[in-house]
Amino acid sequence: MSATRSADQVHAALSAQIVAGTLRPGDPLAETALAAQFGLSRTPVREALQRLAGEGLVERGPRRAFVVRDMTTDALRHLFEALAELEALCASLSALRMTPTDHALLAGILDRDDLPGADYAQANIRFHGALRQGAGNEVLADLLADLDRRSLPWRNAQFQKRAARIATSRAEHRAILAAITARDADGAADRMRAHMGASLGVILEMLAARPYSAG
Repeated sequence: MSATRSADQVHAALSAQIVAGTLRPGDPLAETALAAQFGLSRTPVREALQRLAGEGLVERGPRRAFVVRDMTTDALRHLFEALAELEALCASLSALRMTPTDHALLAGILDRDDLPGADYAQANIRFHGALRQGAGNEVLADLLADLDRRSLPWRNAQFQKRAARIATSRAEHRAILAAITARDADGAADRMRAHMGASLGVILEMLAARPYSAG
C-alpha cells in the first residue's frame, strides 16, 4: 500500500472516531502508538494527523503532541453560519451566471446521485463544487475550500449516521437547482441557507448523542 493510501486509511479511521465521540477531546494521538495500531510507519500517521489538524479535529497539546480538539456546539454553529452565508452567495451568483448548459450538467449530477449504489457524500461534494464553478468567483471558491476542510468531516458523517438525511438533502438540492434554473438569485440563496441549516441541525443532534456532551 502506498504512503498516500496508508495516510488516507488512518485519516478516515481517526476522523470517524472523533466525529462519533469514540475518541474524546483531549485524548492523545501519539504517532508511535498509532503507527503500531495500524501496522504502519510513522510517516503516513504524521500526514494523517496533519490533515486532521487542518480540518480542526485535532490540535497540538503539551510537548507538541497531537490531541483531539474539543469541538463545541458553539464552534460548529459559528463554522456553519459562515459556511451558509458563503454557500448562499455562491448559489445566488450561480443563478445569475450559469448557462442552460451548466443547468443541464448540474441536473445530471443530481440524476446520477439517484442511481442505486451512489455514494451520496461524494455526490453532495460534486453538487456544491459545480455551484462554485458556476458562480465564477475564484476568491469565493478559495474561501469555501478552507471551510470545506473544516466542515466536511461533519457534513459527510450526517449521511452515514442519519440515513434519512440523504432523502431530505436530495430534495433540498432539487429546490436549489429549480431556483437557479429560474434565475431566482434570492430564492437560490434562501434555499441554500435552509439547506445548510438543516445539515447543522442534524450534526448538532449527532453531537448531543455522543457518549459525552459538547459544551
